[in-house]
Amino acid sequence: MDEYALPTGPEVPAADAVRSNWAATVAALPVGTGITGEVIGRQRFGVFIRIDGMPNAIALAEITAMPHGMDLPAALGVSVSGEVLWHAAHNHQVKVRLDEWRTADE
Repeated sequence: MDEYALPTGPEVPAADAVRSNWAATVAALPVGTGITGEVIGRQRFGVFIRIDGMPNAIALAEITAMPHGMDLPAALGVSVSGEVLWHAAHNHQVKVRLDEWRTADE
């Protein structure tokens, strides 16, 4: 099996639910908010996260927020935490930076 997978399965909210709940998601998760969740998809550009307590929201931690020398979470199902960086309205994703990517000088 390929190590990279798009989010699939019953734990992934339907696209129409994510879209219809977008305003509530943005209101509940302003920039700077801490989140926790489970990695539900992994791509070369980042990981998709199902956010705890937000059944109709998807987060994406992209490698653009990852310091040089760090890695993406290694497997699906891993629990992660991070901070909301911004909201991508065009694809209804909450962009996050993972706590494990913080550097010692932050």
